[in-house]
Amino acid sequence: MVLGKSSDPDRLEQLKAFDESKAGVKGIVDAGITKVPPIFVRPKKDPTTALNHKISGHFSIPVVDLADNEGRSAEMIDQVRRAAESYGLFQVVNHGIPERVMEEMMEATHGFHELPREAKAEYYSRELARNVKYFSGSSLYMLMFADWRDTLQCNISDKQFDPQEIPLVCRDIIMEYSKHAHKLGVILFALLSEALGLKPDHLKNMDCAEEHVILNHYYPPCPEPELAIGTIEHADPDFLTILLQDQIGGLQVLYQNQWIDVPHVPGALVVNIGDFLQLMSNNKFISVNHRVLAKKEGPRISVACFFRPSLENSSRLYGPIKELTSEEKPPVYRGTTMKDYTQCHYKQWEANEVSGLESLKL
Repeated sequence: MVLGKSSDPDRLEQLKAFDESKAGVKGIVDAGITKVPPIFVRPKKDPTTALNHKISGHFSIPVVDLADNEGRSAEMIDQVRRAAESYGLFQVVNHGIPERVMEEMMEATHGFHELPREAKAEYYSRELARNVKYFSGSSLYMLMFADWRDTLQCNISDKQFDPQEIPLVCRDIIMEYSKHAHKLGVILFALLSEALGLKPDHLKNMDCAEEHVILNHYYPPCPEPELAIGTIEHADPDFLTILLQDQIGGLQVLYQNQWIDVPHVPGALVVNIGDFLQLMSNNKFISVNHRVLAKKEGPRISVACFFRPSLENSSRLYGPIKELTSEEKPPVYRGTTMKDYTQCHYKQWEANEVSGLESLKL
């Protein structure tokens, strides 16, 4: 990842003009550009450009069939364990979210982002306290180059959340999808608990499934995809992420220092381990670095569900789970709150281009 304050006055003016237009990346694409604007161009020194070669065809993303998740067979638990330990990511099929709900969620995400600029502008914001907001690039003013992506974010689980805040075009389906995603989250945390050798309800009792955020991403077609990036390399500062993606592709994970495509599997959802689960599992599970390429095809649509505590209200300290530590396996990390870690996480990326977990090591 390449981060840095926008100290160039001209660049800062360009960023402000783009941000204040409230039109997002889609707005500049609709204006008919044929070249990528400078604020989106990756510098040649971006280290991720040197890793664009791919691993041999022997690698494939694990796919776990959840058809009999209530029984949670030893084979299913072992599949989840191996994927979480080795890759930090896997796909799930027969996960319980109806195909209709997934299709309507994708259609509604497309529908919101295709609204006229004026209709979307009232939702445009960078305020942390807003439960529903539309924006382009969550770290717009920190990155040396902006993400080629627009996002609608809904903090569904906030205690004060009012569904009426969600735009009408996607309100009902976001609420329906959210309920299904929560149920799937509970199932996944039970499997992950058992994969750690704990009781099935251990992670759930630690409030891992208590709150989640829905991010509806829209990646417009890019005229020069080799110069831009859809989403910069990062790891998720949460417990777990469930991703619904379309068939266009572009999602990649970093495995053995090489970028691997995460293919679209019909009916499947992508599950990736977040930083907090790596911390709590005492490095037994790994939080995977991933990115999304810019593409000439598009728009690419995806819906991410982040399971995490409230950034503003959570004072709970999370550290390595006691049952997973011993004299032979002492804690690797000190405890932290979600709010403090989020600040630490991005500061570490900015200063050293390493995960925020590094600064928590004992």
